[in-house]
Amino acid sequence: MAFDGIITRAMANELNERLAGGKIEKIYQPEAEELVFHIHTHQGRHKLYLSCRSDHACIHIADETPENPAVPPRFCMLLRKHIQSGRITGVRQKDCERIIEIDFETPDEMNFSVNKKLIVEIMGKHSNIILITPESNRILDSVKRLSTDVNRARQILPGNLYKYPPSQDKIPFADITRNEFYAICTSKSTVRSDTEIKSLAKKIIDNIQGISPVIARQIAAADDMFGELSSICKILDNAQTTAVVYEKKTKAPVDFHVIDIAEYKDAYDALYFDTISKATEYFLKNRTSSNRLNQKKAFLQKSVRNSLKKLLLKKKRLGEDMIKAENSNIYRLYGELITANIHKIKTGDNEAVLTNYYDGQLIHIPLDIRYAPAKNAQLYFKKYGKAKTALKEKKLQMDSNDRDISYLESVSVYIDNAASNDDLDALRTELIDADFIRRRKSKNPEKKMMLKPYEYMTTDGFRVCAGRNNKGNDILTFKTAGPKDLWFHTKDIPGAHVTLFTEGQEVTEKAVFEAASIAAYHSRARESENVPVDFTLIKHVKKPAGARPGMVIFTDNKTVYVDPRAYISGIEKF
Repeated sequence: MAFDGIITRAMANELNERLAGGKIEKIYQPEAEELVFHIHTHQGRHKLYLSCRSDHACIHIADETPENPAVPPRFCMLLRKHIQSGRITGVRQKDCERIIEIDFETPDEMNFSVNKKLIVEIMGKHSNIILITPESNRILDSVKRLSTDVNRARQILPGNLYKYPPSQDKIPFADITRNEFYAICTSKSTVRSDTEIKSLAKKIIDNIQGISPVIARQIAAADDMFGELSSICKILDNAQTTAVVYEKKTKAPVDFHVIDIAEYKDAYDALYFDTISKATEYFLKNRTSSNRLNQKKAFLQKSVRNSLKKLLLKKKRLGEDMIKAENSNIYRLYGELITANIHKIKTGDNEAVLTNYYDGQLIHIPLDIRYAPAKNAQLYFKKYGKAKTALKEKKLQMDSNDRDISYLESVSVYIDNAASNDDLDALRTELIDADFIRRRKSKNPEKKMMLKPYEYMTTDGFRVCAGRNNKGNDILTFKTAGPKDLWFHTKDIPGAHVTLFTEGQEVTEKAVFEAASIAAYHSRARESENVPVDFTLIKHVKKPAGARPGMVIFTDNKTVYVDPRAYISGIEKF
């Protein structure tokens, strides 16, 4: 993330301009490491969001705010006591560090005006938010308390003197002179190799405070390196600083800054914002959403993989048991041969050597010396009967096991293709209901997610819907669609149920291929080029009794082959 000293300086300038003189009306702590201040200024009301989370430590004016807990945490109560109803007198950056200080003037219990200072340290896993009394420099409290067990050099505890993070003896980027700069970064050429740029960038990072690696590389690659740094400082002096967010074609944010980044120009799309707060909020919201989506996907996929692993192991064991059971015909043969040759066998014999009347070969049959020949025959018939019953049971277990494997494979596809947290929440609920994930212990019942299917319109005007999960498949196929609508599914490949609504019209060949391409797109074969898709009338699709959600059988089908990427691009989604 790009919260370097330059971003911090731009943010401090923006907050000072927009919030100085503002009154703190409300303070909330939605999460353990997040704060939200409601501030009333002459220009209107603002929400200030502060976070010291290691994955997105930041501060910015926010349009959206998270939900608040029913009971305010300890630090929130302390802030309400000390600075709620107070006014912001100034916001500034500490040197060129990733530290923002907010000064407050607030009434005490006797209604006398006192000063307080909130220090926001934006330093990755070492980030923190600390409230101090500036006159004594004593810590009132902090979001993260750090004892000697955590940090011997710097304890962040109530009553202790506040100390800034250790200085690295770097020159602040805003204060460095040309002579100081070129004493650090000497280069004889204006056109530099990648190796030289990397070397110069490292010198900049090691010696100049507040410069991130990407900015260091940009400075190192410039014809006039000090001129490039000076131009950045001039941008920061501009009260109307704009900001840019760089993101992938998938809309996943990569980075943001207050200047154009040359190395991102051709690699990513650039989105410009009129304030650094808006850029920061957009970046964090979309990156966090993307991260949370991927985290949820990973968790669910892990659960599915673990369940599949168990089912595949069970399948292997059942297969071995079935082979053993299928070999039980030998027991029936032994019983028949003993019975047919009972006059040749004596009680106490441990073996009978008899001719197999099926192939004429001699066969050696073990006998229990304790029992008469007839009893030995009965024992073999009994073994055969048990094996036959076991085989029938194993086949039933194997069929059920195979159905569960097919079901989980289909869920895995939906997880991979999920586009939102709602999709994943619905899939999680589905897995809970199917007993593949344990239900969380909670006083509040989990919400049942019922999501609408994806909807498309073919180029010749037919509505097509694709299920977003297996429960949605059942609703779409058996409740929403009519008997004369068309049903599509990838052939022997996990994927969504897709329905083309005919509305009593004759379906065109083009519509069939486009609907088939939608089915291929919402399957495991999304990235393939020649995908077989079965289709039939809804009336030919049946759900077996007791089947898992989304599991069906169908008849009277035809098959077409499509490239999902070739067709899906021309279909309107709504």
